[in-house]
Amino acid sequence: MGAEPFSDDKAPLHAPLVLGLQPAALVDHVARVDWSLLDQIPGERGGSIPVAVEQLECILKEVKTHSLSSPDDPSPVKTMAGGSVTNTIRGLSSAFGISSGIIGAYGDDEQGQLFVNNMSFNGVNLSRLRKKKGHTAQCVCLVDEVGNRTMRPCLSNAVKVQAEELKREDFKGSKWLVLRYAILNLEVIKAAILLAKQEGLFVSLDLASFEMVRNFKVPLLELLESGNIDLCFANEDEATELLRGEQNADPVAAVEFLAKYCRWAVVTLGPNGCIAKHGKEIVRVPAIGEAKATDTTGAGDLFASGFLYGVIKGLSLEECCKVGACSGGAVIRALGGELTLENWQWMNKQMQIKGLPTPDICKIANE
Repeated sequence: MGAEPFSDDKAPLHAPLVLGLQPAALVDHVARVDWSLLDQIPGERGGSIPVAVEQLECILKEVKTHSLSSPDDPSPVKTMAGGSVTNTIRGLSSAFGISSGIIGAYGDDEQGQLFVNNMSFNGVNLSRLRKKKGHTAQCVCLVDEVGNRTMRPCLSNAVKVQAEELKREDFKGSKWLVLRYAILNLEVIKAAILLAKQEGLFVSLDLASFEMVRNFKVPLLELLESGNIDLCFANEDEATELLRGEQNADPVAAVEFLAKYCRWAVVTLGPNGCIAKHGKEIVRVPAIGEAKATDTTGAGDLFASGFLYGVIKGLSLEECCKVGACSGGAVIRALGGELTLENWQWMNKQMQIKGLPTPDICKIANE
């Protein structure tokens, strides 16, 4: 497949401070739906099961008759650039003013253009994003009345960047590489880590999902044991899965385990906050905001944005966790994995209350 780098006249000449690897650009269709639709869709509620494009289109049609649109948000479906790394990178750029870029590929279709528009609108450097002939990946995120999500991604035949397309120049001058563990992307992840390390970057890895940890634990452990992962994020389910079979499989044990291999180890505990370790220091920080989430999509991704902002700004471990709690707590107040202006203002206020340095930007870009 021929690929052309995305050219953007406004792309900064200097390298972005943080780079995210999202091999296949992804578009999220987020909708609040009633229980009955979730009962009609194959697969378990709350999980993430791949579907064919015909199934995805069928679900989107059904959404219109089962949506829980409110007067505040009359549109049944909110469409935006999606994917865990995308959410973290967009958050760093638009919510925290940290120069960020993305490495990956998008298709020459309407969804691909939507991804490009959404990310460039949020100030993300797209000079390492390649355009290819083919489909852009999509995902339907169905959010129930209590804020839990059920995801049906359509990734088959979607264009993506391949390991051999990555070049050392892609990483030159940057400081951080943000990754999400995925067995299908293992080859390109390994290639990116190798090149990033040659250029002296720190590497951050998110453990993706408990299913991914359970089913592909051996290659994950190899990545951790390589010593090339500097920062690791896991949620409580992923952490438990990582230590399955051990006598102690609680979050504290998981943080201790990850800290053997990584400089920073973080386990997020949803409404119970997080626990983190750096060197000999271990901290536990409570969650911030209402216990009731509108939509949990992006909570962990935006927590990572805040934590990375803290690390880049040289904050203490506890302060990094607190910033993460503020940004993670802000994104769950609305649908989708990006911060609205109102929620960005809420996040800033929470940071001020806690005496944390607020982002050096006047307003959020994505309004």
